[in-house]
Amino acid sequence: MSVLIRDGRIITATDDYVADLLVEDEQVAMIGRSLPADADLVIDAAGKYVLPGAIDPHTHMEMPFGGTVSCDDFTSGTVSAAFGGTTTIVDFCMQQRGQSIPDALATWHEKIERCPPVGDVGFHLAITDLDDGGRLEDIERLPDEGVTSYKLFMAYKGAIMVDDDTLYRTMQVAARSGALVMVHAENGDVIDILIKQALAEGRTEPRWHAATRPPLTEAEATSRAIDLAHLAGCPLYVVHVSCEEAVAPVARARARGWRTWAETCTQYLFVDETMLDEDDFGGAKYVFTPPPRHRDNQERLWHAIATGALSAVSSDHCPFNWRTQKVLGRDDFSKIPNGAPGVENRLQMLHHFGVRTGRLTPSKWVELCCTSPARLFGLFPRKGTLAIGSDADIVVWDPDKPVTLSAASHHSNIDYNLFEGTEVLGSPEVVLVRGQVVVDGDELVGPPGTGRFVRRARFGAELPVAVA
Repeated sequence: MSVLIRDGRIITATDDYVADLLVEDEQVAMIGRSLPADADLVIDAAGKYVLPGAIDPHTHMEMPFGGTVSCDDFTSGTVSAAFGGTTTIVDFCMQQRGQSIPDALATWHEKIERCPPVGDVGFHLAITDLDDGGRLEDIERLPDEGVTSYKLFMAYKGAIMVDDDTLYRTMQVAARSGALVMVHAENGDVIDILIKQALAEGRTEPRWHAATRPPLTEAEATSRAIDLAHLAGCPLYVVHVSCEEAVAPVARARARGWRTWAETCTQYLFVDETMLDEDDFGGAKYVFTPPPRHRDNQERLWHAIATGALSAVSSDHCPFNWRTQKVLGRDDFSKIPNGAPGVENRLQMLHHFGVRTGRLTPSKWVELCCTSPARLFGLFPRKGTLAIGSDADIVVWDPDKPVTLSAASHHSNIDYNLFEGTEVLGSPEVVLVRGQVVVDGDELVGPPGTGRFVRRARFGAELPVAVA
């Protein structure tokens, strides 16, 4: 079906102008003024923004963790994403201890076959076990499968944490194979000691989740990962940077011209450590890792994303229901499943509190949520921009649409919203995935299966586009 979007304000990471946009055969076919109105569907976008579909490079759908499983699958999770203007997610395929790399990847492919996505899905491979030496060869072959990023956890000792041996050997493989290494940077050994000491003293409340993961444990691990990646000659992406102490080594590396990038997540711009003290175990809603920090860090993070020290904003969407899953840690903060929702509200929060307040230009907003993730994760220029031949992943955004964020109205399976009751202006009006309308106003009109697995290019390469 052909679609003509008329008179919209087209915003990319580099441009901001009013024009028409024509979609044919799942791609952007023409951009210009006064295009012929003979398309199958005509959308009047006057007074609206027209954006590339957003990319969330950090989600955890149906992920086993801490004796339970995150409550969104690839259908519910991508429906939630689409209602927030995100048309592509890159999810973490988690290797289990003793599991082969091919089996881990097959497990995640089975998940999207069983619960078909509404938007497109790519995979990172989270490596937890290299005890079998043959697994290095399996990792090196992953880019041939369209999986061009590897994640390693420097925290969660005794579960998914890796040592420096595994970290460095994977970095060497990435340098050879054209992949990007991602790290969850916290000093897991030190944190493990602090957790045991707190529990021995009877400190069991959610607030001790933050107290046992102080900013310096994040800063030390971030600095160590940057140095090791530089030594190995591989590009590095640090996930969910939460504090000034961890921004500093990233900024130093980038100033030196090292191949280092990092993201923060929406929650670190708005949630602070005092929320862990919410009554009646309500603080468990805000147990995610790294933890919420002192409020002073929020201004530092806004500055870092505005100036380019941090290159993207993800959601780290990892939803566990408060009433039925977070309660696993009611008597022991270390057993609260770590994670929170956010894939649906990322663009809304950044638009209202970033663009509308002047902290971010509209183009910087698009860069952080669309273009930079596409470039870093091998999806550009097929995704992350609006250009002739690019996938027609498009959001018609009403910048003045009032929305009250709430668990009562969001589309995730989770029973709470991190930003409950927050009133924002700006939300998607129409969302297209490769030219098919999937969200129209408050209605889901695109069926599960509209989305598909996307193979990503090696780091630094670009996906070819079919020019119309």
